[in-house]
Amino acid sequence: MTVPTSYPIVPAKARSIWLRAQRLDVFAPFGDGPEAVSRAVEHLGYVQIDTINVIERSHHHILYTRVPGYVRGDLQRAQSVDRSVFEYWTHALAYVPTPDYRFFVPAMDRFRANPLAWFAGVDAGAYAALLRRIREEGALSIRDIDDDVLVEKTHPWESRKPSKKALRKGFFVGDLAISGRSGMLKTYELSARHFGWRRRPRPATDAQCADYLLRRAIRSQGIVSLESICYGNSRAKAQVMASIEAAVRRRRLIPVHLAGRERAAHWAEPALLEEGGFETPPLVHILSPFDPLVIQRKRLELFFNYQHRFEAYVPAARRLFGYFALPVLAGDEIVAVVDLKMDRRAGRLLIQKWTWTGEDRAGLRPAIDEALDRFERFQASGARDTEDVIPAPGGRQ
Repeated sequence: MTVPTSYPIVPAKARSIWLRAQRLDVFAPFGDGPEAVSRAVEHLGYVQIDTINVIERSHHHILYTRVPGYVRGDLQRAQSVDRSVFEYWTHALAYVPTPDYRFFVPAMDRFRANPLAWFAGVDAGAYAALLRRIREEGALSIRDIDDDVLVEKTHPWESRKPSKKALRKGFFVGDLAISGRSGMLKTYELSARHFGWRRRPRPATDAQCADYLLRRAIRSQGIVSLESICYGNSRAKAQVMASIEAAVRRRRLIPVHLAGRERAAHWAEPALLEEGGFETPPLVHILSPFDPLVIQRKRLELFFNYQHRFEAYVPAARRLFGYFALPVLAGDEIVAVVDLKMDRRAGRLLIQKWTWTGEDRAGLRPAIDEALDRFERFQASGARDTEDVIPAPGGRQ
């Protein structure tokens, strides 16, 4: 078999392709309003959820970056009313487009057959009783369960309520769906009732799941590698590689590499090579450390020659950028890192530390300050625009 030629792509073009795929080269690429949230999640494939809230939580931040008029209640509507997105595990807990649900059913079935330590050992009778209670009384959160016999924690982040582990089991095996959130407080509903299903979607085959991962990556990354496609899902690599090879044989994908980095195998659609040079507008984005552009650290370094450090769990004396440092994207470069904290009482965004990534870009400071001002207004709007404006149907929050 002849090994296909790998075509070089200069780093500047590779960055532009990725930024365009991430929709970071256009202001308001998905429009505004509740539909914009669904369109953004559908295009990106997932939006990661995280609990840290020294500034706005990551899921809201990621959406704000691509939907400048983003309103937090729009995400709640998408999840609880329109049901166009649902929560499940990708490489982390994330919002995922509901049409993609069938590609996650195989993971649910595996968790049922081989329980995670997070919910292993849940009493079968107690679990059945919990499902029955939700069926009879409606959706509930852990705060609604007040009859648990409390136990000692086995981990600082655990709950003393055994029901928490049972709810987690229901979520991972697919019996329960998170029908709404108030901050990080989740409301659980029977999946069939939440989605209005008579029957759960049929699970995708391994080959279909691999094709889905490949399509998702091509859409949101432009240029892909096996690692970037299977980030957080190493068990899928063999099947995904088979999908890549089939796509290459059909000339739907071609091997490419960043100039000077021949050993790092990547693939792209042929049309990308036929297009001329990409011009990335000089937009400024304050990025979440959990943004899809940032979360894959090795890929970020390869494309942008910038190594991001997430230092929230690093001892203060060893931090380079700060507790919750955010990369600043200007055009197609990461030009600075700012450690931010929101003073919610004063409605002010505090800059704890500012680090230029290379030479001092003083000329960019006005544009970055303007982006920070917009970001501060978005942060301050959280006091008025709360996540629980739209209560989850059937919930008792």
